[in-house]
Amino acid sequence: MATVGTRIFTALFGKRVGEDRFGNVYYTEKTPAKGRRTKRWVVYKGVVEGSKVPAEWHAWLHYTVDAPLSEKAEDRYDWQKEHLPNLTGTKHAYRPQGHEYNGGKRAKATGDYQAWSPEG
Repeated sequence: MATVGTRIFTALFGKRVGEDRFGNVYYTEKTPAKGRRTKRWVVYKGVVEGSKVPAEWHAWLHYTVDAPLSEKAEDRYDWQKEHLPNLTGTKHAYRPQGHEYNGGKRAKATGDYQAWSPEG
């Protein structure tokens, strides 16, 4: 959800560049800037969270590439995982065994740990 200011700025000065598979919409200025880089921005679908931007659009937003890599995003390798937003602070966050939210009980040490010593 964009703020009112972002919506007005986007309506007046924004040119839609594209949309990612999550529904986030990317914009650049209609008129090229003189003496500076042209602004680029994203209007998020839903909660504003920077980790919701896929890598191919992140590169474009940060001027790493001149054109979005959205076409290349379709050519994914088998080993590439689907993009996930940062889940920290949500009920879906990773909590290992022994975390306080999971009861706070950890397995006892097995004795196979040996402390590092600088002498070797």
